[in-house]
Amino acid sequence: MSNNQLVDLSKSFAVDVVNTYSMLRDERRIAVLANQLLRCGTSIGANIHEANYASSRADFINKLQIALKECYETDYWLSLLKDTNNLSQDAYDTLFKQCSKLRKLLIASITTAKANS
Repeated sequence: MSNNQLVDLSKSFAVDVVNTYSMLRDERRIAVLANQLLRCGTSIGANIHEANYASSRADFINKLQIALKECYETDYWLSLLKDTNNLSQDAYDTLFKQCSKLRKLLIASITTAKANS
């Protein structure tokens, strides 16, 4: 998968996270969870986008590794929202599938970038 496709997929995921946040934000009891989901879910794409302008291969790999960490954190918040019955199973399944795809692509991209350095 090309880097532009990774950027596009991460942006699409961020849009879905923002839309999910918009549905959750009015629930005061879960505001902290919704904010955490928004921050890490949108950070994935920001770091992937920033990697495209890295100053070195090491910087590129570092930005992708940060994006990967954000994927793992996003998984956690999605799971917590689902397990506390604040996110429907369908919404969780959709977001989790997208996040898992991003995670797999990031792992492959990092592995390739490290092999080529």
